[in-house]
Amino acid sequence: MTIPRRSAAVLIASGLLASLPALAADEPRYNQVSLRAEVSKEVARDLMVVTLYTEAQDNDPGKLAKQITDVMNKAVQQARNVKDVKISQGSRNSYPVYDNKGQKINGWRERAELRLESADFPALSKLTGELLQDLKMGGMDFSIAPATRKTSEDALLKEAVDAFKARAQLATEALGGSGYKVVNLTLNSSGYPQPYLRSAPMAMKAMSTDEAAPPPDVEAGTSEVSMNADGMIEIQMPQGQ
Repeated sequence: MTIPRRSAAVLIASGLLASLPALAADEPRYNQVSLRAEVSKEVARDLMVVTLYTEAQDNDPGKLAKQITDVMNKAVQQARNVKDVKISQGSRNSYPVYDNKGQKINGWRERAELRLESADFPALSKLTGELLQDLKMGGMDFSIAPATRKTSEDALLKEAVDAFKARAQLATEALGGSGYKVVNLTLNSSGYPQPYLRSAPMAMKAMSTDEAAPPPDVEAGTSEVSMNADGMIEIQMPQGQ
């Protein structure tokens, strides 16, 4: 098949243009330095999370379910009266209880959890003590609230960039460069822990149904969080170097 000369010229020119980006990408780049800067700060755990549960056993699964539901509904209604406490129901499981031989079902056992969280530690601590009349303590966690996390990340991000720029300037001066440009830069936060689990008062003193448990002591503590700036700079050297 014969291709007209003008068409052939266009095809050749297009091929050359298409290869230019590849050639540019393959060009060697000199005076590039990888740098890392890290900044950190202590952030208070300002969110308290309490997990409470009720557990019972009965031969009648329907009766058992009603008993668990009544206890949970009472606790939820009581918690709703406390301002700024977020309420959510955790897992709820029912399973058969077998005899010693593991062949016959002797009854049913059910467990339901209630999860409460708040930034108002005294209020949630007091509510926890009251709810322990009917419920049991599953755990007490402390973590960093989402709004606090965002605020601390925003502050650390600027500090990390400033620290990276300072380190880039030091590297440029050490190598005798006249300036630098940033080739790439990646920012990553780290150090936000999983909720801190504090030993809950599992074995509390025996009390009558009209006596509330004493509020648990609260020690949330802090966590060190950090922001890393990882990147590469290209140092501009004076003419003749």
